[in-house]
Amino acid sequence: MTHPPQNKDRALKAYGDREGDGMVQMSFVLAIVPGAKAREAAKHFAEAHGLHEPLVATMEECAKGYSFFVVYGHSQHSVDVSQIEVPEVRTEALTREQIEERIKKKLHRKIVVVGACTGSDAHTVGIDAILNYKGYAGDKGLESYKGFESYNLGAQVENDQLAERALALKADVILISQIITQRNVHKENAGAFVDRAKKKGFRDKVVLLLGGPRIDHKLALELGFDAGFGTGTKPSDVASFIVEKLCGGE
Repeated sequence: MTHPPQNKDRALKAYGDREGDGMVQMSFVLAIVPGAKAREAAKHFAEAHGLHEPLVATMEECAKGYSFFVVYGHSQHSVDVSQIEVPEVRTEALTREQIEERIKKKLHRKIVVVGACTGSDAHTVGIDAILNYKGYAGDKGLESYKGFESYNLGAQVENDQLAERALALKADVILISQIITQRNVHKENAGAFVDRAKKKGFRDKVVLLLGGPRIDHKLALELGFDAGFGTGTKPSDVASFIVEKLCGGE
């Protein structure tokens, strides 16, 4: 049985057949028809990206005049894990019962959560997974909790609309989902909402959460949010964070 290395604070190289061999694979498309010249072009392309002794494992036509390649090779690069610092959402994973009990005991009322996909974003899969009753991966959404009063405003909600609706509902938490990321529109739109909240004087009165496939906690903090949640986040993760933020520990 192969055991994982114990010392994680060291320079790491990619693992292929054996630890530290540096084997990696890359896939790409070149505007050339499959053939001997195309194979050689793929090798040169891989070498230009730092792969030594590249092996073209796959070469197939993906469209007329275009070839798709998968190339294996040795990479000399490594990463020093000890030099990496990543802000993470650190919160205790609470059970549904603990969440309900803590809200009841500490707040004596429901927590109001308002969420939306803002700007031109029309993809509600993320916000639906967190807020709607069905939830995600067998983990029911905030709508299913007795201690939460959740409002899903849907897609393509302008920042001003979200701000006005949140203020009217006396929201404790505002959750923004950003799926579309072309030209970093997710950063611009999310950051603009934070600026809007500051100008309207309610930024410090609410918990601001940001979610999406290219969102992490570090980016969310940089944009002025209280936390960021990426792919794979479950409703209970968000619920636990909110409860710890608003209710504190036991």
